[in-house]
Amino acid sequence: MKIVKRIIALVLIFLLVQSGRATTAAAFSIGEEREVGEKLLYAVRSSFPLLGDPDLHQYINRIGQEVLEVAGIQFFDYRFYIVESNQFNAFAAPSGFIFFYSQLIESMNSEDELVSVIAHEIGHVVKRHLASRMQKGTAVTIASLGLALAAIALGGGGAGTQALLTGSLAAGQSAQLYFSRQDEAEADHLAYKWLKDLHRDPEGQKRMLQTMRRITRYRMNQVPQYLLTHPDPEARLDYVESLISADGLKDQGLSEEKEFGFLRFKYRILSLTSDNGSARAYLAGKISDSRAPAFEISMARYGMAQIDRRENNYTQALSGIDKVIEAFPGQNILQVDKGIILAEMGKNEEARTILETAAKANPSDMYAEFNLAKVLMKRGEKDRAKQLFLDVSYRMPEFSQVYFEIGKISAEQGLTLESRFYLGKFNIYEGKIKLAEANFKQVAESNDVDDKMKEESEAMLELIERLKKG
Repeated sequence: MKIVKRIIALVLIFLLVQSGRATTAAAFSIGEEREVGEKLLYAVRSSFPLLGDPDLHQYINRIGQEVLEVAGIQFFDYRFYIVESNQFNAFAAPSGFIFFYSQLIESMNSEDELVSVIAHEIGHVVKRHLASRMQKGTAVTIASLGLALAAIALGGGGAGTQALLTGSLAAGQSAQLYFSRQDEAEADHLAYKWLKDLHRDPEGQKRMLQTMRRITRYRMNQVPQYLLTHPDPEARLDYVESLISADGLKDQGLSEEKEFGFLRFKYRILSLTSDNGSARAYLAGKISDSRAPAFEISMARYGMAQIDRRENNYTQALSGIDKVIEAFPGQNILQVDKGIILAEMGKNEEARTILETAAKANPSDMYAEFNLAKVLMKRGEKDRAKQLFLDVSYRMPEFSQVYFEIGKISAEQGLTLESRFYLGKFNIYEGKIKLAEANFKQVAESNDVDDKMKEESEAMLELIERLKKG
C-alpha cells in the first residue's frame, strides 16, 4: 500500500510541477526556481512524513542558519526539513528547500558531519547547479525537472518509480539532474570553506564522505545511477583530504557541549523513526561498551528513555531521564523532556511546574511552550493554552500540529469558523490540499469572521489554485 501511495505521489508531483508551456533551460529564472520549489514542497508534504517537532525543527534550522551567516547574501529563503525515510540521502530542492532523510542523520556521529552535509547542499543551491543543469540541456522543462526531483524524493529503487521516471524522461534529460564531478567539487569546496569560517572541524566533512563511500558501495547494485545525485564519493573524499592536508589541519576531536545537542537530536529521531527493537539493541550496545566515554553512555541512556516513552514504559523513561539530567544538570531542554513524560503519565501538575520553569528560562524555546500549552489544555486552562499555541504558530508558521490544537480549542469555544480556519492551516501544512480548500472556502465565503482571517483565507485559496494548476 505504501508503494502504491508513493507512486501516486510521484504522479501528483509531476502534475503539480508541470507548467502549461514547455519552458526551456535558458528561461529557467530565479522566479521559476521558486515556483518549482514551492510546488514540490507541497507535493512532498502530501505524501511523505516530515518530522516537524519543535525541538527538531529549531535545532536543524539553527544549524542551517549558522552556515547561511557565513555564506553571504542569498537569492532564496532557506528552509530545512527532516523526512522520515530509510534512504541514505539529502536533497536540495530548487529555491532553498533542503530535505534530510532520517536514515542519513542516524548514520552521523557528530555535529560537524551534519554541518558538512547542510553546507554541501546549500552550496548546490548557491551555485544554482540545478538551474545550470537545465541551461545545459535545452530539452529539459520545468515539468521534467519536477518529475525527476520527485523520483529523487522517493529515494529510488522501486520498480514502479523507475518505470514512471524512465517512461517520462529521456535518458539525456534525467542525466541533466545528475550532479557532475565539477558540481560536487564546487559544493564540497564551499562546504569546506564555510566549516573553517565557522571554526568547525573539516574532519567532519571527511568522516561523512567516508560513510557515504561505504554506503554507496553497499547499495550500488540496488539504486539506479540516475538517482545517485551525489556521485563519486571516492573522488570527493580524495579532494577534501587534499584540502585538509594542504592547510595542515589536525582533527580537533569532539566537544561534549557541541555534541550534546547533536546526539540528543539524533536519538530523538532514532526513537521516532526506527524499529524499537533494533534501536534498543543499538543503544544497549553503546551503554554496555566499557571503552565508551561517560558522555556517550549518558546520551545513549537518553535515547533509551525516549524509546521507553514511545513504548509507554513511563516509569523506566522517567528513571532514565533523571539519570541523564544528573549527568547534564545545565541542559534546560532535558527538563522539557521530563515534563512531557510526566504529562503522558497523567501527572499534569508536576509537568506544568517543570514546563513553566523551562519556558521562563528560555522564552524562545517553542518545544517548552508548545508542550506547556498542551498541559494547560488538559487542565482546562483553554484561554492561556490558546495564547501559547498562537505564539508558537507565529514563531513556527509551518508547524502543522499547532494549528490542529488551536482549531480544537476554537471548536470547544463554539467558534466554528475560526476552528475551520485553523484546521485549514493544519491541512495545508500536512499537504491535504482538498481538505484545506474546503476549510478556507467556508471562512472566505462567510461575513461572520474578522477581515484579517477572511483575507488570509482568500490568500490561501489563491495559493491552492496555483498548486492545483501546476
